[in-house]
Amino acid sequence: MRSNVRYRSLLERAAAAPHMVWSILFIVAPLFFVLYFAITDAEGHITLNNLASLTDYSNIFLLSVSFALIATIICLLIGYPLAYFMSRTGKTTRRVLLLLLMLPMWISLLIRTYSLMALLDNGGLLNSLLVSLGFGRIRIIGTGGAVILGMIYDFLPYMVLPIYTVLTKLDPRYIEAAADLGCNSLQVLGKVIIPLSLPGVISGITMVFVPSISTFYISQKLGGGAFDLIGDTIERQFQHPSTYHTGAAISLVMMILIIISVAIMNRFSDSNSGGFVV
Repeated sequence: MRSNVRYRSLLERAAAAPHMVWSILFIVAPLFFVLYFAITDAEGHITLNNLASLTDYSNIFLLSVSFALIATIICLLIGYPLAYFMSRTGKTTRRVLLLLLMLPMWISLLIRTYSLMALLDNGGLLNSLLVSLGFGRIRIIGTGGAVILGMIYDFLPYMVLPIYTVLTKLDPRYIEAAADLGCNSLQVLGKVIIPLSLPGVISGITMVFVPSISTFYISQKLGGGAFDLIGDTIERQFQHPSTYHTGAAISLVMMILIIISVAIMNRFSDSNSGGFVV
């Protein structure tokens, strides 16, 4: 028996080895490279000047956080009712709605963003429709609203799916008990459904906020180059070897923000659902 257990353990380690090698080469090692460039200068000497220079990018950080927060809040306001509606429908309708929600995610983010450009451009479908109805053209591309709209369109499924998962696993007996105790529909929603679905909400917020704050392609295409977000700044810094260190310092701060966000999500989720983590 002991030899079988030992053989199984060796087999499990061998099966996990490719994953471990992949993680070390393409996840852990790049993180160490970012840390190294962030705390060294062009000569390889350790310095904190790269981190100190980040004060020059405070406006970019604030703008990125603002856009990400607005997109996350709107995704939550849209995604929670949608997830609740999906969880209350029949199995067939639920599968159809879930498929429709997942379909855009099968398409590249680049293609989805270009599609939005075709719809919202000055000569796009939306403005053509407005002109045909006798209205004037609306300038959308090149505005902050277009960037936020792109974030919402691309990342809304990441808000809906975790909330939907929690709501579908919600024990209906809690709702029945609340109704038997005299709660109306709004009270059941506020005192039972929303508190029990908070782990999914926290998961969705994190999954939308993190890519929104670090995106760069959406802001470049839909923002028309008028908005310089954190992702744009990092990409520009890494285009020239002389600014690798500044780009690495910004990336390091971004990684710390993401780690803090994920840690808060995990702690909150663990305390409310026994370990619901995405």
